[in-house]
Amino acid sequence: MRNEPRVTKELVKEHGLTEEEYDKIKLILGRDPNYTELGILSVMWSEHCSYKSSKVFLKDLPTEGEHIIQGPGENAGIVDIGDGLAIVFKMESHNHPSFIEPYQGAATGVGGILRDIFTMGARPVASLNSLRFGAFDHPKTRYLLNGVVAGIAGYGNCMGVPTVGGEVYFNACYNGNILVNVFTLGLIKKEKIFKGVAYGPGNPVIYVGSKTGRDGIHGATMASEEFDEKSSERRPTVQVGDPFTEKLLLEACLEVMDTDHVVGIQDMGAAGLTCSSCEMASRAGTGIEMDLSMVPKREEGMTPYELMLSESQERMLLVVKKGREREVTEIFEKWDLDVSIVGKVTDDGMLRVIDNGVTVVEIPARILAEESPVYIRPKERPQYLSKTEKFSIDKIPEAGNHGEVLIKLLGSPNIASQEWVYRQYDHMVRTNTVVLPGSDAAVIRVKGTKKGIALTVDCNSRYAYLDPYLGGMIAVAESSRNLVCSGAKPLAITDCLNFGNPEKPDIMWQFDQSTRGLSEACKRFNTPVVGGNVSFYNETRGEGVHPTPTVAMVGLITDIDLHMTQWFKRDGDQVVLLGKNCGELGGTEYLAAIHGLEEGPPPRVELDLEISVQDTCLEAIRDGLIMSAHDCSEGGIAVALAECCFSGPKSCHGVNVSISGDNMRGDCLLFGESQSRIIVSLDEDRLGDLRKIAERNNTPLSVIGRVGGDRLVINDLIDCPVTRLEQAWRTGIEERL
Repeated sequence: MRNEPRVTKELVKEHGLTEEEYDKIKLILGRDPNYTELGILSVMWSEHCSYKSSKVFLKDLPTEGEHIIQGPGENAGIVDIGDGLAIVFKMESHNHPSFIEPYQGAATGVGGILRDIFTMGARPVASLNSLRFGAFDHPKTRYLLNGVVAGIAGYGNCMGVPTVGGEVYFNACYNGNILVNVFTLGLIKKEKIFKGVAYGPGNPVIYVGSKTGRDGIHGATMASEEFDEKSSERRPTVQVGDPFTEKLLLEACLEVMDTDHVVGIQDMGAAGLTCSSCEMASRAGTGIEMDLSMVPKREEGMTPYELMLSESQERMLLVVKKGREREVTEIFEKWDLDVSIVGKVTDDGMLRVIDNGVTVVEIPARILAEESPVYIRPKERPQYLSKTEKFSIDKIPEAGNHGEVLIKLLGSPNIASQEWVYRQYDHMVRTNTVVLPGSDAAVIRVKGTKKGIALTVDCNSRYAYLDPYLGGMIAVAESSRNLVCSGAKPLAITDCLNFGNPEKPDIMWQFDQSTRGLSEACKRFNTPVVGGNVSFYNETRGEGVHPTPTVAMVGLITDIDLHMTQWFKRDGDQVVLLGKNCGELGGTEYLAAIHGLEEGPPPRVELDLEISVQDTCLEAIRDGLIMSAHDCSEGGIAVALAECCFSGPKSCHGVNVSISGDNMRGDCLLFGESQSRIIVSLDEDRLGDLRKIAERNNTPLSVIGRVGGDRLVINDLIDCPVTRLEQAWRTGIEERL
């Protein structure tokens, strides 16, 4: 064996292991680990890989349902959509790498989630992203925004996978720690599903893809600790992506999966060779023996430690049937990819690594993949809530000109058009995209069928900051509402739970409350959680981000001809509000953008009302009654109505509405963000049919106005030219760059 550093207490601490964890390792092994084993154990027992602080909470999330084929525990979740087809999807974070090196951090985040999808046997067909940056006037925000967007576009566009939607938010809490959450969905035939398992002792283990270099070493460990002043020095821990190699890898993997040669397959993501090998073995109850001399290398003199922990991109590990090595190798060589038989499946349950004939690692695979420490950390309600809950509307002066307030809101970065972002993405490649970015949800067609898939990603982190339980619940409710507004029945979610340091009791309280809200809402909406990601330690110098439990939800449209969009289609249509106005100002974009406040209780969500509103909207769409549907969210009903006027691809429409507010203040009525509200438009002759559906579902319904003219008129509070509102909305982000 090469000369390796001696394992000391200082070295153990540098690897992020506590004394108690190291003592547990020695007890399991019956000896001290060597340097390479220490590195392997530290990364597999890191927060990023092991979920040691979150496991106890994630168990309460619903993960099973009528349509669920594969829930958590594999590379991605799978949901049945009928006719022998299924959708495969997942969302993950690449937060820390994207802050350190925004282009490569975001690009390799996209590359990693794409591999999670096609390693299941599915062809990726659509991607989304949820991006959070600091305040727009912060000196790093523009640099980070430009780099992240370019990285997502560069990788996704080269791969030929359309980015069809997403969200971008700005808040000072992300000044020191941005969030980059990426989602991909793929299509698969149910009989062609593959999993990351290493069955069959004696079967060969094959490495394919790019050569292994020194990039990305300890990337998972970096994602399991807070940032500090030295974070910029960690660029070597950020991987470097090559989308052209990944495109070859995608096509080669799908080709080899069309044979009967593959037993199991998994991508090399966090922790590289280590994670892929031990997880495949652990799932199958087997072991894997690998010879590092057979690993394709990009650099000379790489040590076992470096080879096992490298997170070089575009690599996969396969277990194939013994005797089929040649056929598999020829396929990957045809695609000009490195391919090498690096080991075999064993029956002793061990991850055994050999270097130049010497055994350098010998650890039970299950210990690495399944038996990390599990912590029940202290929880404590954050002290800041005692201040934010004291909010009183009486201390907020009401604006004299509500129209000018609406213009400012439409131009604020969290509400303004995100066209500058998504026009850099290719959202039409593969010609499946039916609804482009800019409506409540993206819609893609399933070629060869009448079906469509709607997909959306949502989270209001300000709500989660002010009430984590409600914030988690509303993330699910709004995602479901957005899908329903597109004409889809919601099926399932994947999540990305972004929080601060779990060693702090207030952070664990936030996490506990958020997951409780997610769980309750998912159960009520019958949208199980099929997978996802927990990202802790999103803190810099002790300042954590707002709790951000991001939800990506998918839904099924049985007849793609009945999909729906949010903008008004024709003058003369009636405008109807499903739901009711409650005038809730706490946690609104109005308070933040106009008054500089993040205070008050966020809007309540009554799940029975929410479900009834959604059921009415979906039934009306399927019956062909309505022409548009748009949910009310950030900015309230005034912003929602404005977006209905001009967010479409064609000409603008004006609207004149009268909204009942039970004598509430004008700003509460216009900009309050009460949940469970959908604005629909329809021909006056169909109004009676809509009323019958609403009555059957016990849904509040109000006819509030009519489409027409060139102005937005709301009561006697707002009377503005639509063109002026549109100008503020379309230039809100771009003018600041």
